[in-house]
Amino acid sequence: MTNSWLDSIVDSFNGVDSDRRRQFNRIGTATRAVIESVVASKAPTEQLGLIADAIEKVAEDIGRFPSGRVYEGFAEAANTGGNGGFMDFSPISGAANPIAPPVELSLSSDPDGSPIVVGVVTFGSAYEGPPGSVHGGHIAAAFDEVLGLAQSMSGSPGMTARLSVNYRKPTPLGEPLTFVARIVKKEGKKVFTEGKCYFGDILTAEADALFISVDFSKLAQLAGERERTNDGQKPQL
Repeated sequence: MTNSWLDSIVDSFNGVDSDRRRQFNRIGTATRAVIESVVASKAPTEQLGLIADAIEKVAEDIGRFPSGRVYEGFAEAANTGGNGGFMDFSPISGAANPIAPPVELSLSSDPDGSPIVVGVVTFGSAYEGPPGSVHGGHIAAAFDEVLGLAQSMSGSPGMTARLSVNYRKPTPLGEPLTFVARIVKKEGKKVFTEGKCYFGDILTAEADALFISVDFSKLAQLAGERERTNDGQKPQL
């Protein structure tokens, strides 16, 4: 089993301002706490007004500074890299991204020694679909992240071409969930993967996905065009 893909993650932290990264992660954590409280708050109306004033002031303060993103990483680690560190801004696993649950990812192996990716997450109230259960769209997004990381172990990482999710049982909010993903096979540019989501020993959902290996030089070009857009320049289509 090769760890080259994992080594690339570690290497991406080289030269990153650790204090700056820590502050971004603090902001992400604090903002998630605000979101969690807001969606279920029973605060009096007058207090909600004061809270809204404070949040508007924070948004105004942040908005005074220039913005922009630096794109790093591999396919399916969506919108990662940038002002913090590798994957910090992923909308699924990024500690600095307030909309991320976030899913904590790690590399492991199953009993026969085959490499797998494990994602551990607890979805809060902001991710509710059916009463007391995680919205199916967020489950699908988590699968896309863990399966995307798994397919990168093929040595020819790519982009999602198809993702199919089978929802077996309601997936509970506020409880630790475990996603497990692996490569099934590789055929040319096609990488086939499968994954499962567990609440304890209970299988709540399973998925399979097809990824197509891509030319990362083209992705780098698109990222450059995106950065020019952030700088006020029109991208070349």
